[in-house]
Amino acid sequence: MFFTLRKAFWLFGLAVLLLIIFLPGYIKLQGLRAKNRQLEENFRRMTVENYLLHEELKRVENDPVYQEKVARDKMGVVRKGEVPVKLFSDKKQETRLW
Repeated sequence: MFFTLRKAFWLFGLAVLLLIIFLPGYIKLQGLRAKNRQLEENFRRMTVENYLLHEELKRVENDPVYQEKVARDKMGVVRKGEVPVKLFSDKKQETRLW
């Protein structure tokens, strides 16, 4: 009985020692795996965004109708003889009055 209890104590001590040695590395490994998944998701998202930007660049370089749309919408360009009109929503006008 004493021999079995002593053997159990040593096995328990060995298990605790192994846990102390390997647990920090295992926790770090799990953290690195989570960060890797996050970085892979960011890479996938940026790959799609990059593809869409390349497609828009092709349209800007080659499509005159799209060039005009971008110039009008984003840059405020108007044709000769056109009068630019800016519309304000009611909410913006209220903030200007106060």
